Amino acid sequence: MAYLAGKMVLAVEAGAPNNGKGEETTARVKFARIRGRRYPYISAQAVRRWVRDGMVELGAVPSPVTRVGKAQNKAQKANTEADPVKYADDDLFGYMRAGAKKDDAATTLRDSPFMLGTLMSVEPVTVTEDFGVMSRGVTEPVLHGHEFYTADLAAPFLLDMPRIGTFTLPNASGVGRPNYLSQEQALQVAQAVTAGATTIDFRHQSAVRLPIAERRNRAALLLESLAHLSGGAKQALHYGDRVPALVVLVPFKGGINPLAHCIDGEEGNGLRVRGDVLRRELAAWDGEWEAPVRIGWRPGFRDRLREDFEKECAEEIEAGKFVIDHPRTILRSLAAELRRGDLDHWFDDPRGDAGVAGDAGAA
Repeated sequence: MAYLAGKMVLAVEAGAPNNGKGEETTARVKFARIRGRRYPYISAQAVRRWVRDGMVELGAVPSPVTRVGKAQNKAQKANTEADPVKYADDDLFGYMRAGAKKDDAATTLRDSPFMLGTLMSVEPVTVTEDFGVMSRGVTEPVLHGHEFYTADLAAPFLLDMPRIGTFTLPNASGVGRPNYLSQEQALQVAQAVTAGATTIDFRHQSAVRLPIAERRNRAALLLESLAHLSGGAKQALHYGDRVPALVVLVPFKGGINPLAHCIDGEEGNGLRVRGDVLRRELAAWDGEWEAPVRIGWRPGFRDRLREDFEKECAEEIEAGKFVIDHPRTILRSLAAELRRGDLDHWFDDPRGDAGVAGDAGAA
């Protein structure tokens, strides 16, 4: 396998976890307008921040951020250390650190092995505007307002397992730039190899790869962070649990996600979890995925949907092809399997990684 495909659902109840641009004295939630209706959403940037913060809570050291440019300068930037060898979040979430305009060689970038879609409401929602007054200790009350909503929001995600802890190197043709370590990071490469990393040919590019033990740990950290996901705006007024109410995980050889139409919504009927669609989708990709499909479903969340799903997929559940448990249990159990080395083949690219002999022994 090479990719871990997934889809997750967050249940927001009277919440405002991600605000848009405010209007005068009113804070607005983010929403997309589709066929004239409003669909609230949580941006992928916000959720990735929650996941990154969760990794820090679990002991990961975050990559330091440096702000560049003055407030009035349109070219202002904020850069991390851009050191994926040292910092797990630079590795998993990617970055771009641009050099001077005439010094392209100083630019280094990495696209993210962890890809996440927008958490969009599965059906249109009427957003509520709450009106408030600040009158404590003032002679003229201050008026303000903010929006909130109740909705199930769903998003796909994809984790490129072989790319975790694998960094391509620049070459004369410039091929492979989206994941490269710059020339200025040559010392990092030397340190990484000294620490037990290997040099390989990765997807037709020269690359350096960290020891398998570190790669296992980084993938596990990400899943463990999802298992206790928290964060979001307006928590003082609209506190809400952000642990996924539903999560489905499928290991795949290719970078596709078969869950798009298995978990969706229908206007007027809300969330749909369609076992028949999942079965047909997996049948179409027979040989490209690995059992079991791991399904985390929180007790009490859409019980009737769960009952229908379990009836539809009773054969697969009985055979162990589908496993259903609490999302926290599913995610943490998978993380434990990764740490033990039970799934090391997930870190190998199906197209082949030349020069990886001895990599597993680096653990």
